[in-house]
Parts: sequence; C-alpha cells; structure tokens
Amino acid sequence: MESINRRGFLKKSAVAAAGMVVAAPAIKKGWAKNSPNETINIAVTGIRSRGGAHIRSFCGIPNVTVTAICDIDENLFPESVARIEKLTGKKPKTYVDFRKMLEDKDIDAVSIATPDHWHALQTIWACQAGKDVYVEKPVSYTVDEGRKAVQAARKYNRVVQAGMQNRSSQSVRAAMKFLHDGNLGEIYMAKGLCYKPRASIGHKKDSPIPKGVNWDLFLGPAPYRPFNENRFHYNWHWFWDTGTTDMGNQGIHEMDKARWGLNKRVHPVRIHGTGHYYVWDSDQETPNVQHATFEYEDGKVLQFEVRGLFTNDEGGETIGNLYYGSKGWMTSAGDFQTNISEIVLRPDGFSRYEEKPGPNFSKGAIKDDPLNLVGTVGGGHWENFIDCMRSRRWQDLNGDILEGHMSTSLCHLGNIACRLRRTLIFNPYSEKFVNDDDANSYLKRVYRHPYAVPDEV
Repeated sequence: MESINRRGFLKKSAVAAAGMVVAAPAIKKGWAKNSPNETINIAVTGIRSRGGAHIRSFCGIPNVTVTAICDIDENLFPESVARIEKLTGKKPKTYVDFRKMLEDKDIDAVSIATPDHWHALQTIWACQAGKDVYVEKPVSYTVDEGRKAVQAARKYNRVVQAGMQNRSSQSVRAAMKFLHDGNLGEIYMAKGLCYKPRASIGHKKDSPIPKGVNWDLFLGPAPYRPFNENRFHYNWHWFWDTGTTDMGNQGIHEMDKARWGLNKRVHPVRIHGTGHYYVWDSDQETPNVQHATFEYEDGKVLQFEVRGLFTNDEGGETIGNLYYGSKGWMTSAGDFQTNISEIVLRPDGFSRYEEKPGPNFSKGAIKDDPLNLVGTVGGGHWENFIDCMRSRRWQDLNGDILEGHMSTSLCHLGNIACRLRRTLIFNPYSEKFVNDDDANSYLKRVYRHPYAVPDEV
C-alpha cells in the first residue's frame, strides 16, 4: 500500500521542480492599473445564462468595461451586444473562438462562464496569454485539471478568482470567523445540503447542428458526439462528458462553505459515495440523488447530500450547511443560526446538554461589521477581483484559484466514489488514490485534439 507521507512527497516534488525549466509565453507588462481611474477591459466568454450575470456585474463597476464577448452560439450575440451598449454606451467586440479572443491585446482579463468541461483549459490558456481570470465554479472537470490551473496562475503571476461568491458574503465571512475563533469549540463535522428539485429532461433524438452554433467548439475537450438538444444549453450538466452533477453545479457552494467551516486546506484521505438516477425516464446520465462522506487525517468529517427529486419535509428548497462543534452547532439556509450547548450535571449523576440561542449572522445583523469591507463597491466577489487586479496581489482574493481547486476536488472525489460505489483511499499530497488504478483513471481525462490541457503549463 502506498504510504501517505507528506514529508517524502514534498522532498520528491522539490527535487523534480529544481530540474524543470519551461519557457513562458510573452506576457504584457507594466499595465498594473493601480489607479482606480484607469479602465480595465474585461472579456466575458459563455454569455447565455451565468454569463449574463458576469456582464451585468462587471458593467456595474466604475472604470471597468466589458469590451468583448465570446460564445460558440452566434445567435446569442445581438441581445448581449444590445444589453452592453445600453449599460455602457459602447459596443463590444464578438468572438466565436476563445483562442482568437485571447490575441486581443486590449483585453486585460477574461471572465469564464462556459460549461464545466471548458473551465480549466480556458483558464490555463488565458494565464498563458497574460490575462487575469474570473472562472465560474467548478474550476475544473478533473482533479488534475484543477491543479494545472493553479500552477498556471502561479507560474504566470495571474490574478485568478474562482466564482464561489459566498467567499465575499459579509454574513458568511462573519459566520466563518465565529467558528474559527472557537465559539462553538472544536468543529468536528460539517454537512452540505443541496435539495434542489430538477425536472426530467426527457428524451431527444440527435439532430442537425443549428445555424450559428459551432458544435465542435462547444464540445472542445470532450469526445465528439452528434448534436443533441439535450446535450446543449444547460442540460449539458447532466452528462458525464461535460458536467459534474449537481454536486459540482450548485452543491459546490455548500461544499466550499463546509470545508471552510472545518478550516481544512488539505484533501481528505477517505471518501465514500453513493448515488443513483431515480424516478424519471430520460437521457440524463448523472445521478439526481447523491451522498458523499469525506474523512480527513485527523478524523474530522465532511458530509454532502444532493437531492434532486423532492425538497425537505416542509416542502421548500433547502440549500445550506450544518456545523457541529464541541460547544454547539450552527445551521445555514440563507442566514446563519447558532445554538450554544452547555453540559449540566443532573441530580442523579448523569449529564445532559442545555442549549440556548447564539448569534444570528444575517446581512442585517452584521450591518456595521468591519468584515463588510471586502471590496470597494459593496464588498462583492466581482469587486474583490477588480481590486486585486489593480493591486496585483492575488493573495488578497477572497476566492483564489487554489481555494477553488480544493473545493472542486471534493466534488470530483465524491463523484468518483459514487461511480465506483465503494470507499476510496486518497493521498492528499500526491492527489492520487492509493493503489487504485480504476479510481485514478477518473483523475485525468482523455482529451480531443487540439483541446487538451498540457502536461506542462
């Protein structure tokens, strides 16, 4: 059995790195834009759904311009161009091929809202082209891709923000500080919940590629498939070639907060997962009900549940977290509610817990909290990214790419355990499963030329 030995792994990594010299592409220098009066030019790629939020957010920040948009579906351009013109008074350039857009020297950063299977490769290409990056969650399609994205960000000194907006939420940040300050004692377990009903996608037959759609660019790194409406807009989430299940789609936000609450910046060592596709008869490949349990070296546990069929017992959606500590617990389904527990000795000699309400971390409750100041315009995730672009300090990002990789990896590990239906042992330092070729085969995908994440970024 492979030894999980951090010291030995780090020593080997240092020796390997010392002998590695890779030439970097030319990077535009001297544009740091420290002055808030200097305009930053943003390009948004993937403009149909989440990309619309990217456009609106960046257009609302002073001295930031969405100067270009990119999408493989040209039918989306007229509406987006008109929206940007209305917001900014300027008409953006349009691109179909992301690689062509990266040649534009006027673009300072790219904002990526494409399907999951494109996120890491586009991040790496953008870093190599000297652009800063805002990339949607999940930041990768595989664990290997996520690590490569981190390496590219560091190698080319790029500011790369992962789209986990809770990292910039005032209430979430205050709640995390409350936990990390020990107010609930030692946090030994965290749970993430994603109870979000999803309807059946039904069955669709393969059909001709619609006019204006570049299907080859949509598939990119994924295997080639004939065009099918169910594999296209949004429903691509529910196919293994392009999606990461609802654990990687919506659930990653709660997975990230659960890991944050546990204060873990290392991978787990043991993963167990189950999951199936229930009730509906459709083309969907990914499960709509999943459970995953992650155990860390110190025995602490992170649990996660996806329920895509029905909601909670009260009939409403539940998306949130629970944290359990030696002195109490915390729940979150929007606002954070805490309960403080005290051990009381009964007259018969047995002990019991008495609970009393603790602080509530909502926007109203922390209105004057100094943690509000996490960005220059309202404390938002987008503003934090722009602030760090201007300062050139990626260390000040609320959702740096490394944090994105760590939380995204949990989603991948849970999905792998679910697909293999057994407990997996993971080496958190080599990012490999221990003596398990089947599991390791899921850590890196086979790419379709020329859309391949390089071995050396």
